[in-house]
Amino acid sequence: MNFPPEKMRNIAIVAHIDHGKTTLIDNLLRQSNVFRDNEKVPERVMDSYDQEKERGITIFAKHTSLYYGDFKINLIDTPGHADFSGEVERVLGLVNAVLLLVDAQEGPMPQTRFVLSLALKMGLRPIVIVNKIDRTKADPHIALNKTFDLFVELGANDEQLGFPFIFASGLSGFAVKELVDPRVDMRPLFELIVNEVPQPSGNADLPFLMQAVTLSYDEYVGRQACGRVLQGTAAKQQMIARVDAQGHVTQHRIQRIEGYHGIKRQELEIASVGDIVSIAGIPEVLIGDTLCDPQHIVQLPTIRIAEPTVSIEIMVNSGPLAGKEGKFVTMNKLRERLLQEKKSNISLVIDEHFRDDAVRVCGRGELHLAVLIEAMRREGFEFVLSKPRVLFKVENGVEQEPYEMAHIEVPQEFAGSTIEELSRRKGELQQLQTNDRNLTELDFLIPTRGLMGYRNSFLTATRGLGILTSAFAQYGPTKGEIVRRSKGVLIANATGKATPYALFGLQERGSLFVSPGDEVYEGMIVGEHSRENDLVVNATREKHLTNVRAAGSDENIILTPPRKMILEQAIDFIEDDEWVEVTPKSIRLRKQYLKENDRKRK
Repeated sequence: MNFPPEKMRNIAIVAHIDHGKTTLIDNLLRQSNVFRDNEKVPERVMDSYDQEKERGITIFAKHTSLYYGDFKINLIDTPGHADFSGEVERVLGLVNAVLLLVDAQEGPMPQTRFVLSLALKMGLRPIVIVNKIDRTKADPHIALNKTFDLFVELGANDEQLGFPFIFASGLSGFAVKELVDPRVDMRPLFELIVNEVPQPSGNADLPFLMQAVTLSYDEYVGRQACGRVLQGTAAKQQMIARVDAQGHVTQHRIQRIEGYHGIKRQELEIASVGDIVSIAGIPEVLIGDTLCDPQHIVQLPTIRIAEPTVSIEIMVNSGPLAGKEGKFVTMNKLRERLLQEKKSNISLVIDEHFRDDAVRVCGRGELHLAVLIEAMRREGFEFVLSKPRVLFKVENGVEQEPYEMAHIEVPQEFAGSTIEELSRRKGELQQLQTNDRNLTELDFLIPTRGLMGYRNSFLTATRGLGILTSAFAQYGPTKGEIVRRSKGVLIANATGKATPYALFGLQERGSLFVSPGDEVYEGMIVGEHSRENDLVVNATREKHLTNVRAAGSDENIILTPPRKMILEQAIDFIEDDEWVEVTPKSIRLRKQYLKENDRKRK
């Protein structure tokens, strides 16, 4: 069914991570009656990617359609983490307004600032939703006041400062205009969207025009370009022109048009102004390409994405255990997979000619890179990673590096040590306040290098009670050398299986990363030393048997459970002379000198 532009609303929902955005969408979907009565609907239905479900965050922007009365609402769920800001930057061009979700207890956070600044610069008028108002420590009015202050700080115009707002609980499934109103359902929010969001602009009588904002792939029809129809109409089998970034024009026939009903794709015969659709039939289409009428060639401005700030090198695994767990282990396979990613993920910069034995991948942060790396290992790839490095640049003859705004919440007793450590890492304290619950909030402007490797020690130092979030702030003058990891590592000196006897003797030297029976090899990092220096150890030593036996049983061996690192923690932990070995089943750390030893043996 086609909806005229006046009965259509296109919006994106943006929020800081963990502010309840995906849960709110769940209830909007349920209350818009897009599911059958007997249909089983999982929680966080929009988080369809397996890593999104496991991490509890949104990684890729996703489109859904809601219905309220005779209105169709195209809603785009955007990532809440600043590392995936490239997704947000692109999809904001599809919509006419944004729903800004703010936690009633925490108020605006660093990533709220980032996505809001993008929306304001594009001239969009946000609708503010103060979420989680039913929590015991919520203070909706203070959160709303902080949001208004943030609008002022970001230079919002008068119209944007007069933003409409509403109070809600995504988990409980209600929205209210005033806190004293009956808490029934989401109807007040639906009405606010219909009344306050402008209809899509454009004339259906003009020649067809659309820009490819995201890409998807279907095994039957191939690559599909997703975007909003800016003007005109598109029909199945219609001829259209594709204009690439260089202005080169090719002609194609539309094979398929797909829209959304709820979260399910449905084939459409025709797409008109305001529709957000996927079009198949253009095999080489790339993000930013213009699709238009062949008789009226137009080239829309290319989509510009903020530049990456962090790089990592991906190399072939050359260790003794190479090829035992992965299917794809050669440099050619790695390059092929990364070039495939380059076509659809324009927020990543991939330099396949960086070195003969390495590909350099640049992104917006460690999590941004880790999601790609985790996807590759699940596909059967095996490789080695270097330590992430920030990307420096030179402006007016001055070398500059990326800075982040870090927001930290810690119990008051840990505030002093946290300030001391971040100051040592060249951070500058911007704000400090302690509330009536003895919770101290700190804002630091700190070089990205200063945050690398800090998150693990921060959680340890605050006994897991601290919260640290950050977002890219700006490029600024380099801060010189920054203190990194304060402890050395335990390095295996022999190849074999780790034994309980050997590990029992080593655990007093530091914290171990391996369990009894794990394969280890010379140069592999098996633990973190309790002192500053690295220590070479034997993790495969067996207990020698003798003819003399004590009167009673042998000494019981009790081992402390090892520290098993996930991918981001491993990347965060290593230093410049260390590597992370990634396979479908294992994550290992090792010293780089292993490669030199391999060459000597050959």
